[in-house]
Amino acid sequence: MPDPPSPSTAKSRRLPGDYPAQPIQGMLAAHPELAPVTEALIAGYHAIVASQERGGCLYLCGNGGSFADALHISGEMLKSYTIPRPLGPDLVARLGQAGPDGAMLGQVLESGLRAIVLGLNHSLSSALENDVSAPAIGYAQELLVLARSGDTLLGISTSGDAQNVCYAAHVARALGVTVLSLTGNGGGRLALLADIAVRAPATQTDRVQEQHVHLYHCLCEMLEIHFYGD
Repeated sequence: MPDPPSPSTAKSRRLPGDYPAQPIQGMLAAHPELAPVTEALIAGYHAIVASQERGGCLYLCGNGGSFADALHISGEMLKSYTIPRPLGPDLVARLGQAGPDGAMLGQVLESGLRAIVLGLNHSLSSALENDVSAPAIGYAQELLVLARSGDTLLGISTSGDAQNVCYAAHVARALGVTVLSLTGNGGGRLALLADIAVRAPATQTDRVQEQHVHLYHCLCEMLEIHFYGD
């Protein structure tokens, strides 16, 4: 298996218009009500693939349950989800030469896809609350400093109107970062700011969150098959 994707090592394994169909088929077999969302979900998959293959990073943000979903997605990105991700032999060899624990690390560590959840730096968020008069700018400030053109941002909001997530989307657009939104059926302001808007068909908050889990699990499985499948 290859080392983690980077501009020099990542290689596309499928035609640009293709995608792993099995995760989509499995999701729709269990949740046919999500059929109207699949085109946008596949578009989001292609955007993240293109970014990761250039060495880009996926940034994620949300509030409350959506913040938990952002963490959940990052967990599926940073280690194996459904497919083993053993390290490439070159990296295993370098780890073995790095110190006495290197051989063990080379066997247990896994490749992954770059993903960062905004909002985990509580020192930054408390400083902004204390020093800056404008509210809800934490995600925007963090993204402004960390992100680079070619990265992707996935903003999660059941209503689509979470102010701090919308601010992050504004910054992403200014930086040349592709914006994906994951919302309920209305989409809100966030969907209008997004390059790709994935709108779960539900309208009630808890039902939207339940559909979000199915959608992003499908997305994570497609990404894993692309980068680590046979």
